[in-house]
Amino acid sequence: MLKIGIIGAGHLGKFHISNWQEIEGIEIVGFHDQNEETAAAVSTQFGITHYSNLDELIELIDAGDVVTPTQYHFSVCEKLVRNSKHVFVEKPMANDMEEAKKLLRLVNEAKVKFQVGHVERFNPAFIALNGHTLNPMFIEVHRLAQFNPRGTEVSVILDLMIHDIDIVLQIVKSEIKHISASGVSVMTDTPDIANVRIEFHNGCVANLTSSRISMKKMRKMRLFQKDAYIGIDFLDNKTEIIKLKTEAKSDADLFSFDIDTQHGIKTIVIENPEVMPANAIKAELSAFRDSILNNTTPIVSEIDGYMALDVAHQILEKIDKAHFAQGKQSN
Repeated sequence: MLKIGIIGAGHLGKFHISNWQEIEGIEIVGFHDQNEETAAAVSTQFGITHYSNLDELIELIDAGDVVTPTQYHFSVCEKLVRNSKHVFVEKPMANDMEEAKKLLRLVNEAKVKFQVGHVERFNPAFIALNGHTLNPMFIEVHRLAQFNPRGTEVSVILDLMIHDIDIVLQIVKSEIKHISASGVSVMTDTPDIANVRIEFHNGCVANLTSSRISMKKMRKMRLFQKDAYIGIDFLDNKTEIIKLKTEAKSDADLFSFDIDTQHGIKTIVIENPEVMPANAIKAELSAFRDSILNNTTPIVSEIDGYMALDVAHQILEKIDKAHFAQGKQSN
């Protein structure tokens, strides 16, 4: 049995605890939370032990699941890794790049498994594309949410957009050439809505828009590549592929129609890959367990988490510089 300890039992921490309880081969040793009222309620609700002393909990576990606010990620992860414990940490992996660099070094020295909670990698709508060739040259992303005070200790870039940054970096196999960004603070002291353009050396361009002050929710990614359009709806778990029919592959069972182009009649095929119902949080925690038991690299490794965080901070720097330039012009 793999012994797990959960650090942080707030809104998301409760989801993690309930999912861990359903995963085979796991023993939940207990959890740590600094809020005594929360700790008492969680202990009663889930029937697990609360450890007010984090060091005591760490001594008893094989791996820690860090679900604290972002500003505490580094200190908790550092303590776990220095004690040779495997780590699952919610995104973003650290508060800044210096903390992230230190974690990379510590994880490498300790030879432990370290997975970052970019849960959209486990979204069934994205998983449905396994086996399909993804080579986009243009990407359009909208991730919109209604305002919720929870999570606003960080900007919308680190709160929401970082999910899409991770997915884009996973899909586009090229180095970044240029980033341009704009953002506005409306309800908090950090950007609440932002638009970003990422240009890659292979010619791909990704436009990302994230907002946490929208009237409705949306989590959609659209990929445009040669002879194909791919739509991913992370919210409603739907995936669609619209492509030109090729003779090399039989598409007889798919819906199709003809269009007249300057190059003659072309057949358009619409495919809706089967999206299997799945619990993305349970899937990512199970994958973390498997990486430990099988001694394999986590699906979302510390390197992946670092790269997404690096791009996120480049975006924040661009937004800060734009605000500074606007301030000088207004003066």
